[in-house]
Amino acid sequence: MVDFARLGQNILDGNAAGAKELTRAALEAKVAPQDILYKGLVPGIRKAGDLFGCGQFFLPELLVAAKAMSAAMEILEPELSRTNVPSAGKCVIGTVKGDLHDIGKNIVIMMLRGNGWQVTDLGVDVEPKDFCAAVAKGNFQILGMSALLTTTMASVGETIKALKAAGLRDRIKLMVGGAPVTREWAEKIGVDGYGSDAAEAVSVAEALTRK
Repeated sequence: MVDFARLGQNILDGNAAGAKELTRAALEAKVAPQDILYKGLVPGIRKAGDLFGCGQFFLPELLVAAKAMSAAMEILEPELSRTNVPSAGKCVIGTVKGDLHDIGKNIVIMMLRGNGWQVTDLGVDVEPKDFCAAVAKGNFQILGMSALLTTTMASVGETIKALKAAGLRDRIKLMVGGAPVTREWAEKIGVDGYGSDAAEAVSVAEALTRK
């Protein structure tokens, strides 16, 4: 019998080797890939996010949890693909111009992918024109912008202006997140959704695509 709680604990502990071993063992035991994901891996990474949010986890601990999740997903993703689980949607995401932080963005990407999203990562320090180019070329439902510094929050506004100028704003739903960002500011600046953490970001993205 697969111990999903132990699998989630390996993610929480940042035990990449243990997470991979248990994921592989679960697959060999013919456990459904979706169950491994939603009953084992996702609860573990969500718990890590919750602990970070309430100050019981620090960035290094969150990072190693994310790496353990990534290690397990390397084994699980091919099996998820074989089960023909339909894509939840397509998202393009990046950290805005002037900001080199990527830990939060990477965890959001991992959570989205874990919940069936196809995600294109533009990286960090992304210029408004590069966001626009991605939206113009890709068939995305969501554009996610991460701002981890108060000084780079203005880049979100610059990107929105660039999208409007290029006639692309109405083609996509905009989301924003990051430590200094608040829900009130996000609503004021004119984005469609805000996520206070990775788990909420997934929920908001799903809600936006249902509209």
